[in-house]
Amino acid sequence: MDGVLPAAPPAVSAVPRRLRLACAVVAAVVVVVVGIAALVLKSSSTGVVRFETSDQVAVFVIGLAVGAGILALGRSRVDADAAGVRVRNVFGSRELPWSVVRAVRFDRTSAWASLLLHSGDEVAVLALMAVDRERAVAAVEGLRALLAASRGTRE
Repeated sequence: MDGVLPAAPPAVSAVPRRLRLACAVVAAVVVVVVGIAALVLKSSSTGVVRFETSDQVAVFVIGLAVGAGILALGRSRVDADAAGVRVRNVFGSRELPWSVVRAVRFDRTSAWASLLLHSGDEVAVLALMAVDRERAVAAVEGLRALLAASRGTRE
């Protein structure tokens, strides 16, 4: 069938599932341990320093902040479609059109995937981690298919 364009590859959306699970478990443990410590803090007077209710609340709030920080480590995400790719890592986000992406890299020894740009820069894609195995490989293959489709080639 001449003149018929091939269907565009499906959009890709991925998060680091195992990292998110590990962060949730660790954050919960931290909050519980700090909560218990805050509860028993008042009864553990050293004789020199006396802990008040405000100290207990402060310790618990610090524990919540640490737990939130741990959860933030798992906020990575990648979304891609025919227009481009959006990468959200721990400390920032990037939105890139496919025209600036040279390759999608995910070596056997790499902990996560990365995008190689024509400018020579490399953008880590922390959402695609090696520990997620088949899910990460499928997402990388989807990114590569979208990149190839944007160039009008088949991979």
